[in-house]
Amino acid sequence: MFFQSPNSLFPHHDGSELYVSNSAPKVGDKVVLRVRIPNTYTFVKSFVRLYHDGEPRSFELSLEKERQAESWWSVKVKIENLSTQYRFVFVDVDKYEWLNASGFYDHDVHSNNDFQIIAIPAYPAWIRSSVFYQIFPDRFAKSTAKRPIPEWAIPREWNELPSIGSKATGTELFGGDLTGVEEHLDYVTELGVNGIYFTPFFPARSNHRYDASSFTEVDPVLGGNKAMFKLVSAAKKRKIRLLGDLTSNHCGAGHPWLAKAQKDKKSKERGYFYWDKSVKHGYVGWWGLASLPKLNFHSKALRKEMYEGKKSIVKQWLSPKYGMAGWRIDVGNMTGRLGADDMHDEVMHGIRKAMDEVKPDAWLVAENGDFVASDLNGFGWHGAMNYQGFMRPVWNWVNLNTTIGGGFQGLPFSMPKINGKQLVASMNSFNGSIPWRSLVASMVLLDSHDTARMRTVVLGDKSLHLTAMTLLLTYPGVPSIFAGDEIGLEGSSGEDSRRTINWEDQSSWDTTFLSEVKKLVAIRKKHDALINGGLRWVLVEDDCLAFLRESKKETVLVFISRGSVKTSIDLAKHGYVVKESLYGISGKGSTISIETDKPTQGVWVLESSQKLSG
Repeated sequence: MFFQSPNSLFPHHDGSELYVSNSAPKVGDKVVLRVRIPNTYTFVKSFVRLYHDGEPRSFELSLEKERQAESWWSVKVKIENLSTQYRFVFVDVDKYEWLNASGFYDHDVHSNNDFQIIAIPAYPAWIRSSVFYQIFPDRFAKSTAKRPIPEWAIPREWNELPSIGSKATGTELFGGDLTGVEEHLDYVTELGVNGIYFTPFFPARSNHRYDASSFTEVDPVLGGNKAMFKLVSAAKKRKIRLLGDLTSNHCGAGHPWLAKAQKDKKSKERGYFYWDKSVKHGYVGWWGLASLPKLNFHSKALRKEMYEGKKSIVKQWLSPKYGMAGWRIDVGNMTGRLGADDMHDEVMHGIRKAMDEVKPDAWLVAENGDFVASDLNGFGWHGAMNYQGFMRPVWNWVNLNTTIGGGFQGLPFSMPKINGKQLVASMNSFNGSIPWRSLVASMVLLDSHDTARMRTVVLGDKSLHLTAMTLLLTYPGVPSIFAGDEIGLEGSSGEDSRRTINWEDQSSWDTTFLSEVKKLVAIRKKHDALINGGLRWVLVEDDCLAFLRESKKETVLVFISRGSVKTSIDLAKHGYVVKESLYGISGKGSTISIETDKPTQGVWVLESSQKLSG
């Protein structure tokens, strides 16, 4: 039975700096593990159970620091292996209770949800204080430069809406380019974000460019390499990092690799693909699409070209000349997998190794539309786009739009409507299956170029959108805002969400919402608790949630509601009082009372009210 309730008081541990003295040790190092235990919780003894060379070992915790409301217990352990799994047990007369990464249990649990320490260098430190802005290059901003119109393209006027569900959807060209992005970097800076994630900028036969016809240059339609180099330089001056988007799973049908492979069956490129005489085009396409030939990583030459070689695609764009700060890997969960072939882990680890060789502080984040825990075990992707453990449960909690189905969630029916307890349980289920470092290195997002926009999900409810945005910018991970969300852009699907921003006439902009987003971005970047803090839920009700982010330097409390609520947060039982109100609801003292008739938000800095006992 899972019986932990965030509204109750139980021992707490997570992988953040307050609880783990070194989250990226070397094998042979000793690490101190700490547990925060409310004084109302009783037990006789406590142990950490971990594994040395696969064999379970138990070490007893001792009292480190006793305070009036909560006390700290700790144990020092030696790291014997690259991956150390551990959980805590609390023993009393006729009971023993387990604390692992997914919660607190009164029955035996297995190791799949243990806390984890990985004894290799951690994710790049700079992502902890980063807020990213996702740009779909064709739709963000259009410069006055004259660009070539490719044969495949259907030119559209800038402020028209994209067509939905027609053959033209993927070939409409609105004319956004990298020079346009450069010309609007002041806007990006004023928003407060310090990273830009670009969907692909390679030449292709579509506006989304996930069907690359080259991986070694920038599409001339976007301004080519010259425009990219200028953008990289301008962004660097503003301390904005750029993240590229790579399709390791497939290329486009216009790629020279495919042309060579079709022309010469003895060419090395022939081995880059899977061949199938039963289909008209003669090769395997991703999801059967002729436009997206599936890459075959049995080919050592392909591996060298993609990531292993000194001049590989992965390494080229991370070099100082090209200036990318990392890669987002498209459909990372499908890369290297086809039928009986499963080279996924080899390719994933190869990409990670290549990045570590050329740029150790580069960020590697994968699109995993669904989720396999082993992808985030610390040795492959640094993190994933957190659809499963963040966006999906948030959508299910705030969704007011019954016309938006669950297709992007892999479900052939509409999104379910869930309560706060289900939301937290869903998040805990995801968080409990991966190391803490993989959670905080994952991208958190409310929507993307592949989904409906949040403003449409909540049927235009600005207050509810602000609740979701507050959660996005205070939750562990790297927040990513899809360009246009901050001004209330709408979209009922992935294609519809790829709308342009009207820079000439801003009368349709939700400037009030934009102002609030700027405040929240600034709070996220400034406060240590949101950069380095853990995650502890302290209030979970059907329509509202509150959690603590606690670091060595600071404690921040976050409250959000999806509608009218009347509730209170008792900080005394956690040993805190309000020090400063940062955002939304004002608060003071040790109890915050909240009564509202609409979605509401509050963010506060807390300080300790506890004294050492004895």
